[in-house]
Amino acid sequence: MPDSRRGVLFGAAAYTLWGLFPLYWPLLQPSGAVEILAHRMAWSLVAVLAVLLVRRHWAWIRDIVRRPKTILLLALAAMFVSVNWGVYIYAVNSGHVVESSLGYFINPLVNVLFGVVVFRERLRRWQWVAVGLGTLAVLVLTVDHGRPPWIALVLAVSFGTYGLIKKSVGVGAAESLAVETVLLLGPALGYLLFLEIQGEATFARFGLWHAVLLAGAGVVTAVPLMLFTSAAIRVPLSTLGLLQYIAPILQFLCGVLVAREVMPASRWIGFAVIWLALAVFSWEGLRHARAVRHVAVPLVERVPQPERSAT
Repeated sequence: MPDSRRGVLFGAAAYTLWGLFPLYWPLLQPSGAVEILAHRMAWSLVAVLAVLLVRRHWAWIRDIVRRPKTILLLALAAMFVSVNWGVYIYAVNSGHVVESSLGYFINPLVNVLFGVVVFRERLRRWQWVAVGLGTLAVLVLTVDHGRPPWIALVLAVSFGTYGLIKKSVGVGAAESLAVETVLLLGPALGYLLFLEIQGEATFARFGLWHAVLLAGAGVVTAVPLMLFTSAAIRVPLSTLGLLQYIAPILQFLCGVLVAREVMPASRWIGFAVIWLALAVFSWEGLRHARAVRHVAVPLVERVPQPERSAT
């Protein structure tokens, strides 16, 4: 199977799993969002070390240690993904599943803006239209909520930054996640120890099944992240942006159909505008890619072919 096709499959699997997360985090209550986050960090390391142990692949450690810039970038990635994890858990367990889905609907447009700011890319006309519609949607939802949709904005920016860093690092999926979780392990264990001393830890207080679910947070975190990293180093950010629609669609459906969150007319209007923005963005991207292919084919045909000598 071509590497790019494998990347698309990895990305689709990752976003599908992320889209179903709103069904998992409520199972961990009455644990608080920060405690769940700490367990998520700690048990993710256990999960990824198990993967590396099966693969018996440790030579990469020596290479990473010799690259302090890579370690610094992975530390930044760990910081942004921990913010993303914590805010998302809080959003789901506090009844803001729909708003969290908005964050991931916005994320493709954030990736476009990162392209302008970081890579000095020039947006085409219809891309500007999509960004403008996305901005309008945020304004509509700000009026609807009576405040800016901070949960959505933090989720979009933090995960967009995380993807940008992982794209530039180019380290293998399990290896990069191992470094990130090692860097997060100290704060996670420190917080869990603090809760234990205060008598507020929930890991051993609500039965075996609750403890298993908290430990399982590491597995459900590690698997999609490794799939995502595998996809990020194989396909362009534009392709990841299209695949990302899978997650917020599933999250939105979880919020509306499962969590039964209220959706007033003004909120439907805001989401309709963001969906229109994403439709314009996707249509423009496909149209541009098709135009590039049409230009490239005639150029290839005009390249003179070497004459074949008689044998």
